[in-house]
Amino acid sequence: MGYALGIDLGGTSIKALAVTFEGKVLARENVPFDADVKLEWAEKIRQIASDLQAAREGPADCIGVSAPGLAARDGRSIAFMPGRLQGLEGLVWRDYLKTAFPVPVLNDAHAALLGEVWLGAARGFENVIMLTLGTGVGGAAMVDGRLLRGHIGRAGHLGHISLDPNGPPDCTGTPGSLEVAIGNETIGERSGGKFHTTHELMAAYNRGDQVAAQIWLASVKALAAAVCSFVNILDPEAAIIGGGIARAGDTLFKPLRQFLDKMEWQPGGQSVKLLPAELGEFAGATGAARNALTHAR
Repeated sequence: MGYALGIDLGGTSIKALAVTFEGKVLARENVPFDADVKLEWAEKIRQIASDLQAAREGPADCIGVSAPGLAARDGRSIAFMPGRLQGLEGLVWRDYLKTAFPVPVLNDAHAALLGEVWLGAARGFENVIMLTLGTGVGGAAMVDGRLLRGHIGRAGHLGHISLDPNGPPDCTGTPGSLEVAIGNETIGERSGGKFHTTHELMAAYNRGDQVAAQIWLASVKALAAAVCSFVNILDPEAAIIGGGIARAGDTLFKPLRQFLDKMEWQPGGQSVKLLPAELGEFAGATGAARNALTHAR
């Protein structure tokens, strides 16, 4: 049975899976690494790839990798990833893994959307966006069935849309971005130090805390304004919401839908679908495998 390996490099762990061409998952791995140990992540990826193939009846037909940063135009490596995961920039995975075939590389958010389109919440959509809500806000877009990458790979960084030109800059320098408005990394500033995580904020909101309600609903309103903007620019059929915050269910999706219904341009009554992501932490690995299969065929 032919199969692909998908490997997703995160900030502290590696997710990997073996999956058939038809989408049947044969095995999954989630392996932590110490980001302070030079190239430990690379050595573990090589070992994971070896172990997953050793457990099958034969070698993988193809392997794909997803990672943070901007993928090179030739898809062989990550071209730009400053500040962390030293050694990732310019690493050609075909050479490192010593494969007889190319190992295509995708940005991690791009891969997550590709995974959701193949086996998750975005199945059947040709025009769809994805937002991952966590420490920051990741994003990706598919337009007319094609993953949007742009001139140098920046396309789809939806978390860095500016909602307030007078707001504080985010990690890219964008003032008052969606990431600033709802990312977990700014929760202390947004709550005046009252809450340390978004999950604490949502728990207080669900208990009826009025201060928490004000902060949380302002964040969700900002998310709705961003989605409204993406709808006008890209006209997606659906917006897939992933990341830890997205598992909050109605705590997120009910007020988000209410805000969006007041903002969205809805010609003929058409409105964008809001859907929770389905693949969880393995979305990136799934998309990496799908990308490899596409290149192999």
